[in-house]
Amino acid sequence: MEKFLRIMVDIWREACRQIDIEQAVFNISQLLSQHLPLDQFFIRKIDPAKNRLETVAQAGAEKASTLQSAVTNYSAKDFQQLIDWCRKEQIVIYSETRPDKTAPDVLFRDIPAGRFLIGPLSSDGRCIGLLYLVAGEGETLTDKHIEMFRILLEPLFVALENDIRLRELNILREAAEAEKRSLLTRLRRGGLEELVVGAESGLKLVMERVRTVAKSDVPVMILGETGTGKEVISREIHRLSARAKGPFIRVNCGAIPSELIDSQLFGHERGAFTGAVSSHMGWFERADGGTLFLDEIGELSSAGQVRLLRIIQDGWLERIGSTAPTHVDVRIVVATHQDLAGMISRGGFREDLWYRLAVFPIYLPPLRERKKDIPALALHFAEKAALRFGLALQKPTEEDIRLLSEYDWPGNVRELGSVIDRAALLGDGDGLQVPAALGWLNFMQSGPDPDISVLTPGTDKLLPLDVMVKKHIKTVLQNTRGRIEGEQGAASILQLNPNTLRSKIRKLGIKSGEFRD
Repeated sequence: MEKFLRIMVDIWREACRQIDIEQAVFNISQLLSQHLPLDQFFIRKIDPAKNRLETVAQAGAEKASTLQSAVTNYSAKDFQQLIDWCRKEQIVIYSETRPDKTAPDVLFRDIPAGRFLIGPLSSDGRCIGLLYLVAGEGETLTDKHIEMFRILLEPLFVALENDIRLRELNILREAAEAEKRSLLTRLRRGGLEELVVGAESGLKLVMERVRTVAKSDVPVMILGETGTGKEVISREIHRLSARAKGPFIRVNCGAIPSELIDSQLFGHERGAFTGAVSSHMGWFERADGGTLFLDEIGELSSAGQVRLLRIIQDGWLERIGSTAPTHVDVRIVVATHQDLAGMISRGGFREDLWYRLAVFPIYLPPLRERKKDIPALALHFAEKAALRFGLALQKPTEEDIRLLSEYDWPGNVRELGSVIDRAALLGDGDGLQVPAALGWLNFMQSGPDPDISVLTPGTDKLLPLDVMVKKHIKTVLQNTRGRIEGEQGAASILQLNPNTLRSKIRKLGIKSGEFRD
């Protein structure tokens, strides 16, 4: 083995560094040409799924004529003989005058006449291929040649295994790409990035500020009412920045208990406190090289504000229970719907932290101030609802848009999305029931049941969807006197298939007979 050490180092280097196995085999054949009577040198991969051998790499002067076929197919019985021989990890030394009688005949199928060596590329009983060396005409294979051939098996096993894994990864990648294209087609999207609806209309000024600040690494503060889309804008800042390939981590500061804020944001070491059974990487470390979006920054505890200020200033943090500082490279984007200036005057938010975070504020207008975006938003949410609920796409009508535009949307874009979801469910694939989803008909018509309303009596709290749907169906049944089918029937008024309406009536426990004369 020692006399082959130098060349083996070179062979291992070629086997491991080359992604293309054909190139690896060619380079190795050049290294071996001075030490072996090598005329042909090739690898055949075992394909157990199809019971066959397939040539995947080949080097030699006349490689096209080396094998009678690039693929050799076997019966299940013959293929099992091949595998059984392979697991014995023996080397076959073959010549026409002295054939190897111990090897199965199936091993020599499609192999031309001549002198050659065959060795299994296997490890721990797992055989993935065969290595062939064909000697030149008139050449003799000695014990030295056989010894060198034997030590070639391990590095070429690694090369073939790497090639197999690479091919599997390529197949998985192609499948993932196909699934991605299919998904984007169904979503009618050109890419996976979040769609900013209204970027060229109601949010035009906002997007101009986003494109301006995305180029730098300064902290950004997004201000606006709840539901205006602050996370969507923060993701757009990240997507347009130089950190787009890095992680984007969203943290809702209001959802983290005050006693856990330090651990969640900055991490902790094992044993730092009761229950810390292992080390924990905080959100800042997870966002290293990317963007950390701190939503509801006004909910951050006083202690958390102090720690955050230090990280923004110098980029260093310390895990709880650790004395070794850790440097992080994170872009900070924060958002709030609260009046931080008022909180500062009341002592609820640090003034120095405000100055650090509000370097570049972006204000998101509420939906009531950009109603020209409602048609595009309604269509966007209708497409998402159709996909999510498995319904046929139903686009909002002009009347739907009129009703939506007359509402003030205290919950902003988030509330609009919920209303369209509700309208799609009520429509059940037969159209968007926007009036019912808004509770519009309950305000516009008076029925025998005076307490019908989308609001809980005496409050401004919206009723659950099932309660509202049940009340609305009962109102319509009262008006139609229990009639379901026909032009004046409840199904026609609700724009539902009569059988669909009957199913809803049964599910909601409504007794339609009570409304008949």
